[in-house]
Amino acid sequence: MVFEVEDGRIARKEVRANGAGSAQHGECHGSGPDGQSHGHNHANMGEALKDCEAILCLGMGWRAAEALKSFGIEPLMVQTELPAQEAVEAYLAGSLPTGEGFCRCHH
Repeated sequence: MVFEVEDGRIARKEVRANGAGSAQHGECHGSGPDGQSHGHNHANMGEALKDCEAILCLGMGWRAAEALKSFGIEPLMVQTELPAQEAVEAYLAGSLPTGEGFCRCHH
């Protein structure tokens, strides 16, 4: 979900396909359901989101975070699970708790 912000408020939102490669949600390092490594394709993710300033998420690998940074996108790890629009509104209000860690699967 991509939100466009104008004057500190959500003006529009759109759903974009996840072009980050073949990994399924929650699969660390691009491993598929078959357990095989399918590699990383962070360049596609960066291309799909290159017009974004920040990414709010519950977790991602450090390579994905670095790829986003290379596109000028700030990756922010949200500390509490919220619906996307509520998270963006809290971010805009300066009240969204974020943290330093990235990949949640390596605790």
